[in-house]
Amino acid sequence: MHLFLPLKIGKYTLKNRIIMAPMTRCRSVDNNIPNDLMATYYAQRASAGLIITEGSQISTEGIGYPATPGIYTDAQVEGWKKVTEAVHEKDGKIFLQLWHVGRISHSSYHNGTPNVAPSAIKPSGQIYTFEGMKDFETPKALSIDEIKKIVQDYVSAAKNAIKAGFDGVEVHGANGYLIDQFLRDGTNHRTDEYGGNVENRARFLFEVIEAVSAEIGSDRVGVRLSPSGTFNDMNDSNPTKHFEYICHQLNNFKLAYLHVIDALEGDIRHGANVVELAVLKDAYKGVFITCGGYTKVKANSLLEKHQADGVAFGTLFISNPDLVERFKTNAKLSEADPSSFYTQDAQGYTTYPTLQNES
Repeated sequence: MHLFLPLKIGKYTLKNRIIMAPMTRCRSVDNNIPNDLMATYYAQRASAGLIITEGSQISTEGIGYPATPGIYTDAQVEGWKKVTEAVHEKDGKIFLQLWHVGRISHSSYHNGTPNVAPSAIKPSGQIYTFEGMKDFETPKALSIDEIKKIVQDYVSAAKNAIKAGFDGVEVHGANGYLIDQFLRDGTNHRTDEYGGNVENRARFLFEVIEAVSAEIGSDRVGVRLSPSGTFNDMNDSNPTKHFEYICHQLNNFKLAYLHVIDALEGDIRHGANVVELAVLKDAYKGVFITCGGYTKVKANSLLEKHQADGVAFGTLFISNPDLVERFKTNAKLSEADPSSFYTQDAQGYTTYPTLQNES
Protein backbone atom coordinates (compact mmCIF):
# COMPACT_ATOMS: atom_id res chain seq x y z
CA MET A 1 0.00 0.00 0.00
CA HIS A 2 1.29 3.47 -0.87
CA LEU A 3 0.21 7.10 -1.22
CA PHE A 4 -0.91 6.85 -4.85
CA LEU A 5 -3.44 4.04 -4.42
CA PRO A 6 -7.16 4.94 -4.35
CA LEU A 7 -8.92 5.08 -0.98
CA LYS A 8 -12.62 4.54 -0.29
CA ILE A 9 -14.09 6.85 2.35
CA GLY A 10 -17.82 6.62 2.93
CA LYS A 11 -19.60 7.01 -0.40
CA TYR A 12 -16.50 8.22 -2.26
CA THR A 13 -13.37 6.69 -3.77
CA LEU A 14 -10.42 9.07 -3.53
CA LYS A 15 -7.88 9.08 -6.38
CA ASN A 16 -4.98 8.87 -3.91
CA ARG A 17 -4.27 8.73 -0.18
CA ILE A 18 -2.67 12.19 0.00
CA ILE A 19 -4.98 14.41 2.05
CA MET A 20 -4.77 18.18 2.38
CA ALA A 21 -5.04 18.91 6.10
CA PRO A 22 -7.26 21.72 7.41
CA MET A 23 -5.28 24.94 7.98
CA THR A 24 -6.45 28.35 9.14
CA ARG A 25 -5.41 31.00 6.59
CA CYS A 26 -7.48 34.10 7.54
CA ARG A 27 -8.46 35.21 4.01
CA SER A 28 -12.23 35.67 4.61
CA VAL A 29 -11.92 39.40 5.12
CA ASP A 30 -15.52 40.43 4.36
CA ASN A 31 -18.00 39.25 7.03
CA ASN A 32 -16.27 35.85 7.24
CA ILE A 33 -17.41 35.09 3.68
CA PRO A 34 -15.26 32.82 1.45
CA ASN A 35 -14.11 34.60 -1.70
CA ASP A 36 -12.59 34.22 -5.16
CA LEU A 37 -9.05 34.16 -3.77
CA MET A 38 -9.95 31.16 -1.62
CA ALA A 39 -11.51 29.41 -4.61
CA THR A 40 -8.23 29.79 -6.49
CA TYR A 41 -6.20 28.52 -3.51
CA TYR A 42 -8.22 25.35 -3.04
CA ALA A 43 -8.54 24.64 -6.77
CA GLN A 44 -4.74 24.83 -7.08
CA ARG A 45 -4.56 21.89 -4.66
CA ALA A 46 -7.37 19.75 -6.12
CA SER A 47 -4.99 16.93 -7.06
CA ALA A 48 -5.11 15.85 -3.39
CA GLY A 49 -7.20 12.75 -2.80
CA LEU A 50 -9.25 14.86 -0.40
CA ILE A 51 -9.10 18.51 0.63
CA ILE A 52 -10.26 19.27 4.16
CA THR A 53 -10.89 22.98 4.42
CA GLU A 54 -9.75 25.30 7.14
CA GLY A 55 -12.00 25.34 10.20
CA SER A 56 -15.26 27.18 9.51
CA GLN A 57 -17.25 28.46 12.44
CA ILE A 58 -20.75 27.08 12.83
CA SER A 59 -22.08 30.30 14.43
CA THR A 60 -20.94 33.77 15.47
CA GLU A 61 -20.41 32.32 18.95
CA GLY A 62 -17.80 29.96 17.48
CA ILE A 63 -15.49 32.74 16.15
CA GLY A 64 -12.06 33.12 17.73
CA TYR A 65 -9.82 34.53 15.01
CA PRO A 66 -10.06 37.37 12.47
CA ALA A 67 -11.03 36.76 8.83
CA THR A 68 -11.91 33.08 9.29
CA PRO A 69 -14.78 31.70 7.18
CA GLY A 70 -18.18 30.72 8.52
CA ILE A 71 -20.95 28.43 7.35
CA TYR A 72 -23.96 29.99 9.10
CA THR A 73 -25.21 32.68 6.66
CA ASP A 74 -26.59 32.53 3.12
CA ALA A 75 -23.74 34.76 1.93
CA GLN A 76 -21.18 32.35 3.35
CA VAL A 77 -22.90 29.42 1.63
CA GLU A 78 -22.76 31.32 -1.67
CA GLY A 79 -19.09 32.12 -1.10
CA TRP A 80 -18.25 28.49 -0.41
CA LYS A 81 -20.06 27.47 -3.61
CA LYS A 82 -17.31 29.24 -5.57
CA VAL A 83 -14.76 27.07 -3.77
CA THR A 84 -16.52 23.73 -4.20
CA GLU A 85 -17.28 24.40 -7.87
CA ALA A 86 -13.65 25.33 -8.55
CA VAL A 87 -12.39 22.16 -6.84
CA HIS A 88 -14.94 19.90 -8.52
CA GLU A 89 -14.07 21.36 -11.93
CA LYS A 90 -10.58 19.95 -11.35
CA ASP A 91 -11.96 16.55 -10.30
CA GLY A 92 -11.21 17.13 -6.61
CA LYS A 93 -13.07 16.08 -3.47
CA ILE A 94 -13.55 18.53 -0.62
CA PHE A 95 -14.91 18.31 2.95
CA LEU A 96 -15.68 21.34 5.12
CA GLN A 97 -14.32 21.35 8.67
CA LEU A 98 -16.98 22.38 11.22
CA TRP A 99 -15.48 24.53 13.99
CA HIS A 100 -16.45 26.07 17.30
CA VAL A 101 -13.51 27.52 19.26
CA GLY A 102 -15.19 27.51 22.69
CA ARG A 103 -12.95 29.24 25.23
CA ILE A 104 -10.24 30.04 22.66
CA SER A 105 -11.73 33.41 21.81
CA HIS A 106 -12.22 36.86 23.31
CA SER A 107 -15.28 38.89 24.27
CA SER A 108 -14.26 41.51 21.68
CA TYR A 109 -15.35 39.05 19.00
CA HIS A 110 -18.79 38.75 20.62
CA ASN A 111 -19.84 42.32 21.46
CA GLY A 112 -18.60 41.91 25.02
CA THR A 113 -20.33 38.58 25.65
CA PRO A 114 -18.08 36.00 27.37
CA ASN A 115 -16.71 32.99 25.49
CA VAL A 116 -18.28 29.63 26.31
CA ALA A 117 -16.77 26.31 27.38
CA PRO A 118 -17.69 23.16 29.29
CA SER A 119 -16.23 24.72 32.45
CA ALA A 120 -15.20 28.22 33.54
CA ILE A 121 -11.46 27.57 33.23
CA LYS A 122 -9.29 30.31 31.75
CA PRO A 123 -6.59 29.20 29.29
CA SER A 124 -3.07 30.48 29.83
CA GLY A 125 -1.57 32.76 27.22
CA GLN A 126 -2.88 35.37 24.83
CA ILE A 127 -5.06 35.56 21.74
CA TYR A 128 -4.95 37.81 18.69
CA THR A 129 -7.85 40.29 18.50
CA PHE A 130 -8.69 43.22 16.24
CA GLU A 131 -7.01 45.42 18.89
CA GLY A 132 -3.88 43.27 19.03
CA MET A 133 -2.79 40.56 21.48
CA LYS A 134 -4.86 40.23 24.66
CA ASP A 135 -4.91 37.83 27.59
CA PHE A 136 -7.40 34.99 27.41
CA GLU A 137 -10.52 35.47 29.51
CA THR A 138 -12.43 33.13 31.80
CA PRO A 139 -15.23 31.54 29.75
CA LYS A 140 -18.83 30.99 30.79
CA ALA A 141 -19.71 27.37 31.55
CA LEU A 142 -22.44 26.19 29.18
CA SER A 143 -25.84 25.14 30.50
CA ILE A 144 -27.35 21.89 29.25
CA ASP A 145 -29.86 23.84 27.14
CA GLU A 146 -27.01 25.81 25.57
CA ILE A 147 -25.15 22.59 24.79
CA LYS A 148 -28.24 21.23 23.00
CA LYS A 149 -28.46 24.48 21.02
CA ILE A 150 -24.83 24.14 19.88
CA VAL A 151 -25.51 20.58 18.71
CA GLN A 152 -28.22 22.04 16.48
CA ASP A 153 -25.78 24.70 15.24
CA TYR A 154 -23.56 21.85 14.03
CA VAL A 155 -26.54 20.31 12.24
CA SER A 156 -27.42 23.61 10.53
CA ALA A 157 -23.79 24.09 9.52
CA ALA A 158 -23.58 20.59 8.04
CA LYS A 159 -26.78 21.17 6.12
CA ASN A 160 -25.37 24.45 4.79
CA ALA A 161 -22.14 22.69 3.81
CA ILE A 162 -24.02 20.25 1.61
CA LYS A 163 -26.03 23.13 0.18
CA ALA A 164 -22.72 24.82 -0.67
CA GLY A 165 -21.63 21.74 -2.64
CA PHE A 166 -19.24 20.07 -0.23
CA ASP A 167 -18.78 16.32 -0.50
CA GLY A 168 -18.92 16.02 3.28
CA VAL A 169 -17.87 17.57 6.58
CA GLU A 170 -15.20 16.99 9.21
CA VAL A 171 -16.22 17.58 12.82
CA HIS A 172 -13.32 19.41 14.48
CA GLY A 173 -12.73 17.67 17.80
CA ALA A 174 -9.04 18.58 18.08
CA ASN A 175 -6.54 21.30 18.99
CA GLY A 176 -8.10 22.59 22.18
CA TYR A 177 -11.35 23.90 20.69
CA LEU A 178 -14.84 23.32 22.06
CA ILE A 179 -15.31 19.59 21.48
CA ASP A 180 -11.75 18.87 22.65
CA GLN A 181 -12.45 20.98 25.76
CA PHE A 182 -15.31 18.61 26.59
CA LEU A 183 -13.20 15.49 25.96
CA ARG A 184 -10.28 16.36 28.27
CA ASP A 185 -10.50 16.22 32.05
CA GLY A 186 -8.06 19.15 32.24
CA THR A 187 -10.71 21.48 30.79
CA ASN A 188 -13.94 19.68 31.67
CA HIS A 189 -14.74 19.83 35.40
CA ARG A 190 -18.50 19.39 35.03
CA THR A 191 -20.47 17.22 37.44
CA ASP A 192 -23.53 16.63 35.23
CA GLU A 193 -24.04 14.17 32.35
CA TYR A 194 -21.41 16.02 30.27
CA GLY A 195 -18.60 15.71 32.84
CA GLY A 196 -16.81 13.34 35.16
CA ASN A 197 -15.94 10.02 33.53
CA VAL A 198 -14.85 9.71 29.90
CA GLU A 199 -18.25 8.34 28.89
CA ASN A 200 -19.86 11.61 29.99
CA ARG A 201 -17.11 13.85 28.64
CA ALA A 202 -17.45 12.23 25.20
CA ARG A 203 -21.23 12.66 25.18
CA PHE A 204 -21.13 16.05 23.45
CA LEU A 205 -18.94 14.74 20.60
CA PHE A 206 -21.16 11.72 20.11
CA GLU A 207 -24.33 13.83 20.14
CA VAL A 208 -22.84 16.12 17.48
CA ILE A 209 -21.83 13.17 15.29
CA GLU A 210 -25.20 11.47 15.67
CA ALA A 211 -27.16 14.63 14.86
CA VAL A 212 -24.97 15.63 11.90
CA SER A 213 -25.04 12.06 10.53
CA ALA A 214 -28.82 12.00 10.76
CA GLU A 215 -28.92 15.19 8.68
CA ILE A 216 -26.40 14.39 5.90
CA GLY A 217 -25.49 10.70 6.32
CA SER A 218 -22.60 9.28 8.35
CA ASP A 219 -20.81 8.30 5.12
CA ARG A 220 -20.22 12.04 4.55
CA VAL A 221 -18.91 12.73 8.06
CA GLY A 222 -15.32 12.60 9.32
CA VAL A 223 -13.96 13.44 12.78
CA ARG A 224 -10.62 14.95 13.78
CA LEU A 225 -8.97 14.31 17.17
CA SER A 226 -5.64 15.31 18.76
CA PRO A 227 -5.13 12.88 21.69
CA SER A 228 -1.55 14.02 22.43
CA GLY A 229 -2.20 17.71 21.77
CA THR A 230 -1.07 20.45 24.15
CA PHE A 231 -2.00 23.39 21.88
CA ASN A 232 -4.33 25.93 23.51
CA ASP A 233 -3.30 24.89 27.03
CA MET A 234 -4.72 21.37 26.84
CA ASN A 235 -3.99 18.41 29.09
CA ASP A 236 -5.57 15.17 30.23
CA SER A 237 -4.82 12.77 33.09
CA ASN A 238 -4.85 9.59 30.98
CA PRO A 239 -5.23 10.34 27.28
CA THR A 240 -4.30 6.82 26.13
CA LYS A 241 -7.13 5.25 28.11
CA HIS A 242 -9.61 8.01 27.33
CA PHE A 243 -9.00 8.29 23.59
CA GLU A 244 -8.80 4.53 23.14
CA TYR A 245 -12.36 4.45 24.52
CA ILE A 246 -13.46 7.33 22.28
CA CYS A 247 -11.97 5.72 19.15
CA HIS A 248 -13.58 2.40 19.99
CA GLN A 249 -16.99 4.07 20.42
CA LEU A 250 -16.63 5.89 17.09
CA ASN A 251 -16.99 2.49 15.39
CA ASN A 252 -20.71 2.73 16.16
CA PHE A 253 -21.23 5.64 13.75
CA LYS A 254 -19.94 4.20 10.43
CA LEU A 255 -18.06 7.41 9.65
CA ALA A 256 -16.30 8.26 6.39
CA TYR A 257 -13.03 8.41 8.36
CA LEU A 258 -11.28 9.25 11.61
CA HIS A 259 -8.48 11.82 11.33
CA VAL A 260 -5.93 11.72 14.17
CA ILE A 261 -3.13 14.21 14.75
CA ASP A 262 -0.02 12.28 15.79
CA ALA A 263 2.12 13.73 18.59
CA LEU A 264 3.91 16.78 17.20
CA GLU A 265 7.33 18.05 18.20
CA GLY A 266 5.72 21.03 19.92
CA ASP A 267 3.44 18.78 21.95
CA ILE A 268 6.37 16.68 23.12
CA ARG A 269 8.36 19.81 23.94
CA HIS A 270 5.42 21.04 26.03
CA GLY A 271 5.26 17.85 28.08
CA ALA A 272 2.62 15.91 26.16
CA ASN A 273 1.45 12.61 27.52
CA VAL A 274 1.95 10.92 24.15
CA VAL A 275 -0.69 8.50 22.87
CA GLU A 276 0.77 5.90 20.54
CA LEU A 277 -0.85 5.94 17.12
CA ALA A 278 -1.03 2.12 17.06
CA VAL A 279 -3.33 2.09 20.10
CA LEU A 280 -5.85 4.32 18.34
CA LYS A 281 -5.56 2.49 15.01
CA ASP A 282 -6.27 -0.80 16.79
CA ALA A 283 -9.32 0.69 18.51
CA TYR A 284 -10.86 2.24 15.39
CA LYS A 285 -11.82 -0.21 12.64
CA GLY A 286 -12.79 2.26 9.90
CA VAL A 287 -10.69 4.44 7.58
CA PHE A 288 -7.88 5.92 9.67
CA ILE A 289 -6.15 9.11 8.48
CA THR A 290 -3.24 10.64 10.37
CA CYS A 291 -1.03 13.70 10.10
CA GLY A 292 1.99 14.92 12.00
CA GLY A 293 4.50 16.81 9.90
CA TYR A 294 5.31 13.67 7.92
CA THR A 295 7.62 13.33 4.96
CA LYS A 296 6.65 11.28 1.90
CA VAL A 297 8.93 8.46 3.13
CA LYS A 298 7.41 8.42 6.61
CA ALA A 299 3.88 8.54 5.16
CA ASN A 300 4.49 5.61 2.85
CA SER A 301 6.03 3.68 5.74
CA LEU A 302 2.87 4.21 7.82
CA LEU A 303 0.71 2.95 4.95
CA GLU A 304 2.91 -0.07 4.24
CA LYS A 305 2.83 -1.06 7.91
CA HIS A 306 -0.97 -0.59 7.98
CA GLN A 307 -0.62 2.07 10.68
CA ALA A 308 -2.83 4.39 8.60
CA ASP A 309 -5.05 4.28 5.51
CA GLY A 310 -4.41 7.85 4.40
CA VAL A 311 -1.99 10.63 5.38
CA ALA A 312 -2.73 14.34 5.65
CA PHE A 313 -0.15 17.03 4.91
CA GLY A 314 -0.41 20.63 6.06
CA THR A 315 2.51 23.00 5.55
CA LEU A 316 3.78 21.06 2.52
CA PHE A 317 0.48 21.81 0.76
CA ILE A 318 0.79 25.53 1.53
CA SER A 319 4.00 25.93 -0.45
CA ASN A 320 3.49 23.09 -2.94
CA PRO A 321 0.07 23.36 -4.58
CA ASP A 322 1.05 20.41 -6.80
CA LEU A 323 2.34 18.32 -3.91
CA VAL A 324 0.94 15.12 -5.41
CA GLU A 325 2.90 15.61 -8.63
CA ARG A 326 6.06 16.52 -6.72
CA PHE A 327 5.73 13.34 -4.64
CA LYS A 328 5.20 11.28 -7.79
CA THR A 329 8.29 12.66 -9.53
CA ASN A 330 10.46 13.06 -6.39
CA ALA A 331 10.76 16.73 -7.26
CA LYS A 332 12.22 19.31 -4.91
CA LEU A 333 9.70 20.73 -2.41
CA SER A 334 9.28 24.49 -1.95
CA GLU A 335 9.68 25.99 1.52
CA ALA A 336 6.71 27.73 3.12
CA ASP A 337 6.93 31.33 4.39
CA PRO A 338 5.36 31.47 7.87
CA SER A 339 5.08 35.27 7.74
CA SER A 340 2.25 34.92 5.19
CA PHE A 341 0.32 32.10 6.88
CA TYR A 342 -2.31 34.43 8.38
CA THR A 343 -2.18 37.54 6.19
CA GLN A 344 -5.12 38.66 4.07
CA ASP A 345 -3.78 38.87 0.50
CA ALA A 346 -2.59 36.56 -2.27
CA GLN A 347 1.11 36.67 -1.38
CA GLY A 348 2.17 33.37 0.15
CA TYR A 349 -1.30 31.99 -0.51
CA THR A 350 -1.91 31.54 -4.23
CA THR A 351 1.55 32.64 -5.39
CA TYR A 352 3.60 29.47 -4.82
CA PRO A 353 4.71 28.03 -8.20
CA THR A 354 3.92 24.61 -9.58
CA LEU A 355 6.54 22.49 -11.31
CA GLN A 356 5.05 23.58 -14.62
CA ASN A 357 5.52 27.25 -13.73
CA GLU A 358 9.05 26.70 -12.46
CA SER A 359 10.28 25.09 -15.67
